[in-house]
Parts: sequence; C-alpha cells; structure tokens
Amino acid sequence: MTVSLPRTAVLSGSLAVVAAFALSACGAAPDNASSTADGKSAATATSAADFGGMDALVKAAKKEGTLQAIALPRDWANYGALIDGFQKKYGIKIKVENPDGSSQDEINAVTSRKGQNRAPDVLDLGSSFALSAAQQGLLAPYKVADFADIPEGQKDAQARWYNDYGGYISIGCDAKRVKTCPTTFADLLKPEYKGRVALNGNPTKSGSAFGGVYAAALAGGGSFDDIQPGLDFFAKLKKNGNYTPVESTPATVEKGETPISIDWDYLNAGYAEEFKSKGVDWKVAVPGDGTFSQYYSQAINKDAPHPAAARLWQEYLYSTEGQNLWLKGYARPALMTAMDKAGTLDTTAAAKLPEVSGTPEFPTEAQQSKAKKVLAQGWAKAVSG
Repeated sequence: MTVSLPRTAVLSGSLAVVAAFALSACGAAPDNASSTADGKSAATATSAADFGGMDALVKAAKKEGTLQAIALPRDWANYGALIDGFQKKYGIKIKVENPDGSSQDEINAVTSRKGQNRAPDVLDLGSSFALSAAQQGLLAPYKVADFADIPEGQKDAQARWYNDYGGYISIGCDAKRVKTCPTTFADLLKPEYKGRVALNGNPTKSGSAFGGVYAAALAGGGSFDDIQPGLDFFAKLKKNGNYTPVESTPATVEKGETPISIDWDYLNAGYAEEFKSKGVDWKVAVPGDGTFSQYYSQAINKDAPHPAAARLWQEYLYSTEGQNLWLKGYARPALMTAMDKAGTLDTTAAAKLPEVSGTPEFPTEAQQSKAKKVLAQGWAKAVSG
C-alpha cells in the first residue's frame, strides 16, 4: 500500500464529501444464505462461538471458497506471507484488488458496491478511517477469540474494528546517496537535503503520511490537539526546497527518487532488508523529537459477500501464527504484550525491531477528527507552489 495506500487518514466528517469512485454497478448481490451453520448466518455472527464454533466457521468459509480483500500489497508488513499462509491453511483463495490503494479507496469500494458480490469482504484501515467507517454503519461487529487481549483504547467497544499492527513514524535514508542521514525532524530542514525529503502519500488520504505530519507537529511544539505545527513544518520544508511531492514507494526508493522517506518504521525497516542485495544502504531512525506511534485497524464489511471467510480471516490474523507473521514484517502486532506474557511471541523477530524509547501514546478519536479537518483545510496550501 503505497501509502496512498490502504492505509490512510482522511477526515471523518469529510468522508461524506469525498466522491466515491464511479465503479460500475455490475455483479449480483451476495447470497449470504449459503453461509450458514445450523440455521445461523455467518453474516450476523458476532464471534466464532456465536456461529457454532471454529469448526463450523471453517467449514462455511471453505464452502464460500473466496475472500475478497483490497489494498493489501504483499510487501506491506509481511502481508504476502499472511495471504499465502491463510490460503495454504484453509484452501481459500484470496483475491486482492488495488493493492496500492488507500484507506479511502477501501471505503469507496464498500459504499459504491453495496449489495454486490464484487464488494470487499475485509478492510485494513488507518485508524481514523476505521472510526469513520464505523460511524457510517459500514462495519460488522465481530469478536475474534483473543479480543479481550487487545489493549483498551485499541478496539471499538462494539468490536466493529480493532487494531491489528502498528509502528512508529521513522526517517528512512539511502546512505549511499545522502552523505549524512537525518535522524530528527530538525535535521530535515538542513539545506543539504534539498529536493530529497518525501512522504508515503498524501496526508489527507494516507495513514502513514498523516502520521508523518502529526509527528512533525509533535517535534515542532504541537500536540495531539494541535497538528498545525506539522503543517507549518512541511510548508517550511517546501519553501526551502527540501520537500519533494514524489510519493515514496519501494520503487522510488530503489531508483533513488526518494532518498529520504518519512514513513512507518516497519516499512522503512523492510526496505533496509529488501534492498541490501540491490546495493541500497537504507538506514532507519525513529526521530526522538517527534515520536508518533499508530496502528492500522481490521474490520469486516457489514455486507461482505463472503461473511464466513471474512470472519475466518480475522481469526487467522489474530492467531499466534498471524500475529508473529506481522512481527516478522517489522510491525508490532496488537497482541504483542499478551503473547510476550504467554511465551508465544517470536522473540527473534521482536529483537529486530527499530529501537524506540518510552511508552507510546495515541490521539483520541476527537483529536484525530480535529487533526484531519485541519489537514483537509490546509495541506494543499502548505505544499503548493
């Protein structure tokens, strides 16, 4: 997901004003009646137990045979291994549409294809988008087996969404193209980085870019209640010529088009490993002057055409296997603390995570909504010209 990718952050209130993609309204409505067990419908099941247990859920999901996902790039947080693992374990085909799409693209697909068998079954959304989707009534409540172990504040009380994996905003740098790599937001303003500093997407649409502006705000004297200093930072970065509008992706990093990229640490850390064999010396630093952590959130489309497969996918993602696969992709899984206590955490993978000090804090729903409104109104002006 290039972050324009499925990982986005747009104003909750503004979702209504973002025009949904004019996708063709073809495709018959899904027949959820086939996804039943002992007269119980998977489309309304709020847990595996509610459906008759995991065996019943697996059987119904296999009968459906397909899971439709959207905006899940294989090189994002180890999603390739997760997709392969699920398909191998259950024999259910996962179809991924628009892998480099944004969270907003995901929501647009849900709303524009309501009642169609082409609609996405599951969503992986930037947290602010998950909140918005829940407010719009687009998500199905469903508690995975380990729902209780997901930390408070990282899940919806009605189980319409819950955090899956996350990380910290970091600065990635091609040490072969940049003489001295920046490690703080203050560094990024130095003249030696002219035309070299990129974001992974547009912060009004992308979760990682949204996080980048929030982190810059914290570095510049702002707070969760005040993201304006982040806009001011990028306006200054644009004015002095350091900011490039090229959105960073693995391709732009490899080609040297975005030698400095503000992005999640798990993506930058993944680049570092991926590009070793290609001669790219990618360094990663979590800036101490702007420490910002955030998670993405899982959700099920309330009108999922494959409701049993959608619920089974959630169970897989929150299983020990699924959580450790995210960890191997340098992402911090939501159940990391619980798994560490239970002795089921992949400690080797955990030891490879970028160093960070302190305990992460997260903006509230109200703070995120306020920040998105400020961004929507001021981002274009900040980086224009």
